[in-house]
Amino acid sequence: MGRVFALHITGRVLIGPDDEIRDEVWVVGGRITFERPTAARDMTTLTGWVLPGLVDAHSHVGLGVRGAVDRATAEEQAIADRDAGALLLRDAGSPADTRWTDARDDLPPVIRAGRHIARTRRYLRDFADEVEPEALTATVVRQARRGDGWVKLVGDWIDRERGDLTACWPVDAVRDAIAAAHREGARVTAHCFAEDALRDLAEAGIDCVEHATGLTDDTIPLFAERGVAIVPTLVNIGTFPALADQGAPKFPRWADHMRRLHARRYDTVRAAYDAGVPIYTGTDGGSSLPHGLIGREVAELVAAGIPVGDALASATWSARRWLGRQGLTEGAPADLVVYPADPREDVGVLGHPSRVVLRGRVVA
Repeated sequence: MGRVFALHITGRVLIGPDDEIRDEVWVVGGRITFERPTAARDMTTLTGWVLPGLVDAHSHVGLGVRGAVDRATAEEQAIADRDAGALLLRDAGSPADTRWTDARDDLPPVIRAGRHIARTRRYLRDFADEVEPEALTATVVRQARRGDGWVKLVGDWIDRERGDLTACWPVDAVRDAIAAAHREGARVTAHCFAEDALRDLAEAGIDCVEHATGLTDDTIPLFAERGVAIVPTLVNIGTFPALADQGAPKFPRWADHMRRLHARRYDTVRAAYDAGVPIYTGTDGGSSLPHGLIGREVAELVAAGIPVGDALASATWSARRWLGRQGLTEGAPADLVVYPADPREDVGVLGHPSRVVLRGRVVA
């Protein structure tokens, strides 16, 4: 019989959100097992506090400040996320073809949303597939077939004539496009900073909204009722004051609006949480923000008033279930992160993993 390599994970293995903890698990053939492998001859032991691989549900592998990046840069982005413990990425729009990463066992799995879909000249240059409303449905179908079960709309952006954020799409166009995506088996998310587009998107059947800083007492109950998830990207929202300062000379109304959205960001997220809106972690890594910020994003949710256990769930168990991926269950791919201390006691420890295990291999 050939020798079987196994990992022995000991310490405190956090299996699920209800304080389900095991003292040890094993990894054999790249998969989790709770039964000691009798055939194992080579055994490596890792000890610490263990979580399922974290989820960055708003990442942009393959995207830079000027659009698509080359493979070497995209690889660096994915490795930065991996080494920070983010072992499942939902790529929320990228002009680059990153399918080549699927063949790399050392890079985290990527769930793609195709390319951003934006209104003509209403988004960052070279990022999006830019169309007018009459072409929205056909474009959504095309991007749904390009992605991995998600489509990404740009729901609002600065209107240069009005000098402020406004909704990008007529409600009828959005309703038809979302219905078409659902027929393709894809879910739809949308970039939204401001208030105006949120009700129309929710009533049109959208599945998720990115950033969602414009949620109010009027729209939060609607999101909760419809089960519309949000990915707040609070590390990104933290850049709003600097963006406002840069844009204030030309667009003072927009700058004031961005500052107000920033000032109430924690209250907005906490109110959504209290209402039962599903919340998941995402960093918006790519473009102007670096990759590898998932630990900071979880800490931001805690700063907003979300209990630590639920903030961890937003980055692990709950997020994996939302995206249709397994956690630390029997036979699941062994994607896990080992920490030197209990992240429930000190969420800051998420920024300092001692070991990262991807597909059963210690990669960082």
